[in-house]
Amino acid sequence: ILISDLQKAIENQTGLRSYRNRRSLSGYNYEVYHSLEEIQGWMHHLNKTHSDLVHMFSVGKSYEGRPLFVLKLGKRSRPYKKAVWIDCGIHAREWIGPAFCQWFVKEALQTYQTDPAMRKMLTQLYFYIMPVFNVDGYHFSWTNDRFWRKTRSKNARFRCHGVDANRNWKVKWCDEGASFHPCDDTYCGPFPESEPEVKAVAHFLRKHRKQIKAYLSFHAYAQMLLYPYSYKYATIPNFSCVESAAYNAVNALQSAYGVRYRYGPASSTLYVSSGSSMDWAYKNGIPYAFAFELRDTGHFGFLLPETLIKPTCTETMLAVKNITLHLLKKCH
Repeated sequence: ILISDLQKAIENQTGLRSYRNRRSLSGYNYEVYHSLEEIQGWMHHLNKTHSDLVHMFSVGKSYEGRPLFVLKLGKRSRPYKKAVWIDCGIHAREWIGPAFCQWFVKEALQTYQTDPAMRKMLTQLYFYIMPVFNVDGYHFSWTNDRFWRKTRSKNARFRCHGVDANRNWKVKWCDEGASFHPCDDTYCGPFPESEPEVKAVAHFLRKHRKQIKAYLSFHAYAQMLLYPYSYKYATIPNFSCVESAAYNAVNALQSAYGVRYRYGPASSTLYVSSGSSMDWAYKNGIPYAFAFELRDTGHFGFLLPETLIKPTCTETMLAVKNITLHLLKKCH
């Protein structure tokens, strides 16, 4: 038995805690999980208070009509800069993802003045950060079903809701590792980009494909750093660059708390899956495409305790900085 009282564990994370100060963001707590409303309020606040480095915009609307907010982070030093895309929360129940996206922004803003590496990153690059990709699903995981994974779109023929937003991309769509059945957790949807969330992000990435050099997506759980391909066992053309970036990132991550991550092509390291955002990004000309599977390896699973947010984010931050600096060095 891993968790003796599952209901209690869930309530510990979703219960409306009185110690949260919802008014002020100076006291925003990055070591607890936040609801969608809190995260969006936090984004609005940063947009107002850090307008020199932060610009908030929306790439579209979700199935249920929520805005899909993205933070553009970086120094407006010159009109054209390369960029890194980071998204979290494609799968609703993987709460550590959105927690990391927020942590990344906090670290960037807090250490920009003092850390030369961060300064270099924000001067030479833009970061597009989407803390919650699957906003409807994430909201639903707070209000109805803590273990919800998919989007919340309705199906005409079945009573089941939602599509797996990481099987809905136009790359080997609905092949191996995805399901045609609407009630399955890996349902690929009626057609590629059927989900407005996927369509909106794909449209944005297509529009900026010349600028965006890295795509990073954050999932849980397995402690892995994955790169393409997901849908087949084959070696990517720029394998040596991507492989060395992954190797160095995993070593940097391990240096914090000794946590070991496996790394490699998603198909052989995790499992074969088709229609994933990482494969799509790579196929669309983004040379560095990675998916992180954050802590842990299954003891807590999706219910990673809030006490582990800080160590998880701290070590992951090292890996992300490592990949970003690798990108600036230009690997041939």
